Amino acid sequence: MMQVFSWPVRVYYEDSDAAGVVYYANYLKFMERARTEWLRALGFEQTALSREHGVVFVVRALTIEFLQPARFDDRLEIAVEFTGARGSLIELAQAVRRGEETLVTASVKVACVNTRSFKPVRIPKPVTETLAARQR
Repeated sequence: MMQVFSWPVRVYYEDSDAAGVVYYANYLKFMERARTEWLRALGFEQTALSREHGVVFVVRALTIEFLQPARFDDRLEIAVEFTGARGSLIELAQAVRRGEETLVTASVKVACVNTRSFKPVRIPKPVTETLAARQR
């Protein structure tokens, strides 16, 4: 079973509104950074995937639930959990936590697309092999 990847984030003043609460769109930025670091931890730099395989990953679909607010100066953990892959699609579960408290959950579908046409293409074999090996 694949481990859940976690990336730490500190909430800065720029992430919050006048009430000191994280602006909702910033959770998407936190999750994007965590997905990038998850790929990096698996051994894949997005610039190298683009250069060597002619692909990039783009968000195709996202369902998000805002459960509790994060606030200025909070220390958060952004979780990424691989839930499946097929063809050009990677499915992930993500969560934003403050300690034991879950603040935000999301289901994310990321599509692998050609860098020139932005049409869906198969996920490069090294990526699918790494994901499959870590699921065992």
